[in-house]
Amino acid sequence: MSLDANDFDQAVEKYHLALGEFMKGNPAPAGDLYSKGDDVTLGNPFGPFAHGWKQVVETMEKAASYYRDGDAAGFENIAKRVTPELAYLVEVERLRSKVGGRSDVTPLALRVTTVFRPEDGLWKIVHRHADPITTTQPADSVLRR
Repeated sequence: MSLDANDFDQAVEKYHLALGEFMKGNPAPAGDLYSKGDDVTLGNPFGPFAHGWKQVVETMEKAASYYRDGDAAGFENIAKRVTPELAYLVEVERLRSKVGGRSDVTPLALRVTTVFRPEDGLWKIVHRHADPITTTQPADSVLRR
């Protein structure tokens, strides 16, 4: 069975709903959307890249533990491409959550690239990279302080 752009759009809708759960501290729905392969990767704002399903799930659990009482407020689509073998999504995710030890719900935005591939009749995430850079940065911002 070949997956198409409509199937991909449905997968993205599930992904967005799962991110709302993630902002409540629940990584399970997002984890269900990932490939369980050794080649899966995750780069999140809290640390270095995770490689392979075991590291990815551990990294997601730790990251989700930083969030509570939140939701996904919206998604700004930058680019999307779907082929029979691979699909990608580039977005700005607009999220809200209590982060870390904060007691107030705070808005946050992430610049995200997510790569999917078909596995067993479903689009599965094989790579996600998210960072908080959503505005122009000065040249020296790449220097470690």
